[in-house]
Amino acid sequence: MADPRTPPTPVVMIISTAILAGITGYMIGIASSLGFLPIPFMPKAPVVRGVSNYDDEEESEEEDIDESILDHAPNWANGFEADKRDGLRAKAQPKEAAPAKVTESKPSWEDSTEECKLVLVVRTDLGMTKGKIAAQCGHATLACYKNFLRNNPKSTILRRWERQGQMKVALQIKSEDEMETLQAQAMSLGLVAEVIADAGRTQIASGSHTVLGIGPAPKSVIDKITGTLKLL
Repeated sequence: MADPRTPPTPVVMIISTAILAGITGYMIGIASSLGFLPIPFMPKAPVVRGVSNYDDEEESEEEDIDESILDHAPNWANGFEADKRDGLRAKAQPKEAAPAKVTESKPSWEDSTEECKLVLVVRTDLGMTKGKIAAQCGHATLACYKNFLRNNPKSTILRRWERQGQMKVALQIKSEDEMETLQAQAMSLGLVAEVIADAGRTQIASGSHTVLGIGPAPKSVIDKITGTLKLL
């Protein structure tokens, strides 16, 4: 005996499916809002920044900072011995006899009215990156400035260098021996000459002498020491 019931039409099937899908979606939404089901398209809550959440901090991919800038500069409040203890500064042993620091007697060029400059002599044989060189030159600049404040705080040379824009010139050498010779020559003329020793945290060996800072002093006086060197 044939079944008297007629099959549902396509339109009825579509409408039924839509109603069923709507009811199912509604129930899933209620369950998700109550926390029974995860919400797949909900954005993650922003990370709360701050000291209290330090352990959860994530480094941005855009924060690609050269490791060399993590080297710590000589502490302004500390003296030479403290900086040396931290592995930041070193007094190279010159090949020629020279005073350990700027002498108390007034150099002949102290009253010069010539424009002053600070020279930063960088060793290229160490293979330092640009960022590393910049960090080491910063150490040398600060070390020379602190030397003046410690040994000759009333120097007219330092004040004039500051007023004239703090001229700095970066030069290059290729060995530690050459650096020691330049330091000895500079100190024999009464110039401030500070050698920076790397702490060894990145790129090069600890204690490596990287940069020699000379000055500030009148241009003609410094050129007697570094006038033949090439620019970095």
